[in-house]
Amino acid sequence: MIIVRKEHRVLIQGITGKQGTFWTELMQDYGTIVVGGVNPKKAGTTHCGVPVYASAVEAMKETPFDVSVLFIPPLGVKDAALDAIEAGAKNLCILTEHIPVQDVMHFMAAAKDADTDITGPNTAGSVTVGECFLGFMPAFNQRIFKPGRIGVISRSGSLGTLMCQNIVSAGYGQSAFIGIGGDPIIGTTTRAALEALDADGGTDAVVVVGEIGGEMEEHAAEYAAKMDKPVIAFIAGGAAPKGKKMGHAGAIVMGDRGTYQSKSKALQAAGASVLATPSHVGDVLKERLGL
Repeated sequence: MIIVRKEHRVLIQGITGKQGTFWTELMQDYGTIVVGGVNPKKAGTTHCGVPVYASAVEAMKETPFDVSVLFIPPLGVKDAALDAIEAGAKNLCILTEHIPVQDVMHFMAAAKDADTDITGPNTAGSVTVGECFLGFMPAFNQRIFKPGRIGVISRSGSLGTLMCQNIVSAGYGQSAFIGIGGDPIIGTTTRAALEALDADGGTDAVVVVGEIGGEMEEHAAEYAAKMDKPVIAFIAGGAAPKGKKMGHAGAIVMGDRGTYQSKSKALQAAGASVLATPSHVGDVLKERLGL
């Protein structure tokens, strides 16, 4: 389950912290069904109008949930993720960055065995526009998000927000935003998100915000070649000096793969439109959709 819907029930691990509290209230105001939170030290209390439990396993027994959002410090993420996976969560939204790589590998393996989807780590979250949002994307800002039929995938929260703003400024709206995260090891890849939006009946076109480093955009291009829906892409880092690591931890160029040229060439060969700048997205959407 990559696209979270309004009927899905959400648990917040780390709900009582400053960021957990702030964003939980905004998620609730937007329509996200938050059914509980986790903080072992405050189990049995109520916070943001929902019960707080000692663990996700305990929460599932009392208040079943589909998705867990983790506002958890880096060294606590492994245990929190394993707790949510054991509880039976269908999706984890892991916002945290700087998690030890061995910890990420551990809970990713557990998630694969349990058939649990993970968004992140190091993600800004996801938005199903007009329904719900997870994490800290500004879903409530109508200059950035409004209901429509354009799906957006982004490694970067800030670049994803800019692209969404440009889409709205051009007169379009979004069906869903999926922030896949900027770390080297992530759960939902660009290709997996592209497949989810391709299968979504409310999405007519997909905008991919990528960046140099890794091979996710090249892998996504292999799937894009099979799609009937238009794919539009912007790859950040085209002006980066050769051999210099830029941006996210996942932005590592290996040989000829992972470069701006490699990604652009693969996407164009697959029939995608590659933007010079995010500001061109409206013109290209109009051209590709004929609207």
